Amino acid sequence: MELEELKELGFSDGEVKVYRAVLDSGISSLNKIHEKTGIERRNIYDILNKLIDKGLVSYIIERGRRTYQCTHPSKILDEIRRREKFLEGLERKLPEIMAIFRQSRPPIRAEVYRGNEAMKSLLNELLEHRESYWIGGNSTLGGKNFPQSKAVPQSMHTWFWHWMDRRAQQKHMMYDLVDHGTYLKGYEPGKTAKHEKMSYKYCELPKDLSSPMVIIIFGTKVAQVLWGDAFAFIIDSKGIRDSYMKYFNHFWKGPKLTKR
Repeated sequence: MELEELKELGFSDGEVKVYRAVLDSGISSLNKIHEKTGIERRNIYDILNKLIDKGLVSYIIERGRRTYQCTHPSKILDEIRRREKFLEGLERKLPEIMAIFRQSRPPIRAEVYRGNEAMKSLLNELLEHRESYWIGGNSTLGGKNFPQSKAVPQSMHTWFWHWMDRRAQQKHMMYDLVDHGTYLKGYEPGKTAKHEKMSYKYCELPKDLSSPMVIIIFGTKVAQVLWGDAFAFIIDSKGIRDSYMKYFNHFWKGPKLTKR
């Protein structure tokens, strides 16, 4: 049985290993713990003292030598309950934290996101809004060359499609102004009924405006994204957002969009 979950309670790797060794042995000497964990003896002694301070291990002295045993596991349950209560208190403060965040942020904010985990965070943030507007670049992530394109890891492609499913389920409208001749796999041009069902609308840019970068407009933010480099530069400004929407509306065919 693995006890990696103990790390969520603040246990170090060493504390997890030593606790498990003592638990398995019932009553354990320093030598036996060393044999089971391979941790240096002086480090084991420090770790045991930390576990004793946490109330998870106790000891007795026989013939001048300590032997160790685990206290009742209910102590772990007590710690779980304590953490839950603490986190519930933090959750109740979130509205106030959000209010301070909105009040204190400058009129124009800029952020840089790097790495695929940051890209996932960006896409998840989109779902907090009713719609998003995309300009160009969709031949790379989820494009018609998928899965041949190697610019983005396969794992990110897979995650993106799960995200697209969640987006459709939440009825987040995606207005996609793609590079000429490109489209998302499964969202081919002309499939209007399917697009509508999946909260998706499609249009092409002129041929001479192809770009590897995609611009995503959502809320008051404009994100300039390079999927292959897992990089995004984000500007949070209503004025700049409105300016980019003018470009979007200029190239969007059909009724011009004015949604916010």
